[in-house]
Amino acid sequence: MALQLQLKLLVTIIALSSTSSIQALRSADYRDALSKSILFYEGMRSGKLPSKQRAKWRGDSALNDGQAQNVVLRGGYVDSGDNVKFGFPMAFTITMLSWSVIESGKQLKRAGELQNARDAIRWGTDYLLRAYKPPNTLWVQVGDPYSDHQCWERPEDMDTPRNAYKIDQSAPGSDVAAETAAALAAASIVFQYAKPEYSRQLLNASKQVFDFADKFRGSYSDALGGVVSPFYTSYSGYRDELLWGAAWLYRATGDGKYLQYIGLHQNELGGPWTSYSTLSWDNKYAGVDVLLAKVFLGGNQNWLAAYKDRADDFVCSAMPGRARLTPGGLFYQGTNNLQYATSNAFLLITYAGYLSSAKQSVRCGGGGSNFKPNELITFAKRQIDYILGNNPRKMSYMVGFGAKFPQHVHHRGSSLPSIHAQPQRISCKDGFNWLHTPNPNPNLLIGAVVGGPDQNDNYADNRDDYSQSEPSTYINAGLVGALAYFT
Repeated sequence: MALQLQLKLLVTIIALSSTSSIQALRSADYRDALSKSILFYEGMRSGKLPSKQRAKWRGDSALNDGQAQNVVLRGGYVDSGDNVKFGFPMAFTITMLSWSVIESGKQLKRAGELQNARDAIRWGTDYLLRAYKPPNTLWVQVGDPYSDHQCWERPEDMDTPRNAYKIDQSAPGSDVAAETAAALAAASIVFQYAKPEYSRQLLNASKQVFDFADKFRGSYSDALGGVVSPFYTSYSGYRDELLWGAAWLYRATGDGKYLQYIGLHQNELGGPWTSYSTLSWDNKYAGVDVLLAKVFLGGNQNWLAAYKDRADDFVCSAMPGRARLTPGGLFYQGTNNLQYATSNAFLLITYAGYLSSAKQSVRCGGGGSNFKPNELITFAKRQIDYILGNNPRKMSYMVGFGAKFPQHVHHRGSSLPSIHAQPQRISCKDGFNWLHTPNPNPNLLIGAVVGGPDQNDNYADNRDDYSQSEPSTYINAGLVGALAYFT
């Protein structure tokens, strides 16, 4: 009982601090941050840029990707501050962006950002469709990460090897394939009414890719080895992605065979017996639990009750009491930490909505506190407000938002002179002069959220410290949905 009172008190304290932040951050501020969080993706584009490109300092890049393999792989997104296109985090980014639109489409429309969000998703899904060659080939990476990391050059100047890497039935990668299936299925919901023919194309490809992922099982980290590791090693294996892909296909189709698949394979795939305190590009179990908890809360699928229990476990592990927090109240999981804070905030908001609709709450076992849906929202808001400037350093961790934000972002294109300002090529090695300069980045990567502060709320605005100063596409993906909610 004493522990429960302590936890309730802590949540109350956070709620009070959040109340004060409401005065500091108005609805218009969240709308501004939302707009910038989507604009960020235009600075991360690869390929032939459209005429309506808003990040004007960028230019066309990597137009010949896939040419050596006789496949068209232009387009898509680079993952972070380098120039490699990693398919695993890219697909996760599209899944989360799509989920954000699915849950907050009305808010995005009111904010005038729905079409921009759809454009950001389609830039990724068009690439994923090109990367899949039915029935059993998926191109999952373009660029040699080792040679790329030996250079500091603009994407428009890039001359490092653009090797393309694939998975197939002889070198399977169920994790990246099932994540791609999830991305295409989630995106099909986004375009269901706006672009019905395109939506059907996405859904048909999703079904095929999922069948490939399930039929030829294996981890892409094992198939491709040092090409993807240690950069995006699938540490959790492929079991979570198979559940994730099936859950999204059920959400997109309503076809009971995907629920049946989950029921038949859940024991071997680790659910619902595995719970985690965060959702990430590597580990999808918390996302699976929330998706399937929604189905359970809707009734008629009592066998899914265990997923509601696991979703509750996620909340209990991610909320004050069990979660590791910085002194300033930020959820802390490890380096490049804001990827976890943004994904968790979105997941808490989303699950709170499902719970509210079913008039349910979160139950924590082991003598822990229980949480009402509004308490999840309150804590999620505290995370978003922290990112936007309500933190001990009184700085925003989103580039271009607020009076004080990161100036030395670990991002090649942003840190080097724009191709339009300095058309002369900047060589691989000469670029390091800009990496190590104390001067601010010449091009603002508007909307980029960096890796963020350490466990003690310390942040060194240092371009060389990629663990803190590097942005990533998946940091922003859940943030879009959270910001849309608070507009």
